[in-house]
Amino acid sequence: MTASGTFGYGLEFADFIDLKQIGGIIVKGTTLNHREGNPYPRMAETPSGMLNAVGLQNKGVDYFVENIYPKIKDIQTNIIVNVSGSDIDSYVKTAEIINELDCIPAIELNISCPNVKQGGMAFGVTTQGAYDVVNAVRKAYKKTLIVKLSPNVTSIADIACAVEDAGADSVSLINTLLGMAIDAERRKPVLSTITGGLSGAAVKPIALRMVWQVAKAVKIPVIGLGGIMNARDAVEFLLAGASAIQIGTANFIDPTITVKVVEGINDYLERHHIDSVTDIIGALEC
Repeated sequence: MTASGTFGYGLEFADFIDLKQIGGIIVKGTTLNHREGNPYPRMAETPSGMLNAVGLQNKGVDYFVENIYPKIKDIQTNIIVNVSGSDIDSYVKTAEIINELDCIPAIELNISCPNVKQGGMAFGVTTQGAYDVVNAVRKAYKKTLIVKLSPNVTSIADIACAVEDAGADSVSLINTLLGMAIDAERRKPVLSTITGGLSGAAVKPIALRMVWQVAKAVKIPVIGLGGIMNARDAVEFLLAGASAIQIGTANFIDPTITVKVVEGINDYLERHHIDSVTDIIGALEC
């Protein structure tokens, strides 16, 4: 699948790849109301990765339903909406609206957002906060509920168990790591927000470790992401216990990377005489 925020709404990549060849497209973060996002500059290249502080810029869920959904609903793959919010009520209302869209089989809940009613601490950094928002959305949303976990926590396995208890059907991880970049000549931060989310190859070892830990801790499927740049990376996440993977930052480097990874996984299975990809999920020998 493609990671939210790195593949637009899918149509932007239709000239480069056959969208039917990938397992799913997770569209950019959608909120209840229009969001302008953060001031520029809000992206910065870093060694083996990138920082972003876009700030969930989007035109709101109603705009998505009226203007985007009709254009993407017939794409022959799984179209999944990443849902973000500033409080539990906004998460629930957004999920309720998307629940009515026949061609959207799932949502991915981004719980890395600050809870404005609880002092700005992200929902996903405490077990109680994560449980509360997932539990509320679970009551409102009737289809597949994927919860995207923040790596900026003490124990990601504990957070995963909390959202599993709250009714999540699956977890995806990791979201970006908090980082920053400094312009030494100007003695100023590169990003307008000072800090931002680090993604790309640099985060892969951390993401791989967290996927392995979570896969051992929960019974629901785990979707792995974070620094997957090629098919070998994808296979490593599957071996660590991921049932599926998402590709994010690599899409900015090579818009055809998703189908190359699909082909590469198939090549790996053939070379090792393995009948099905399911045979390598969690097959790491420790």
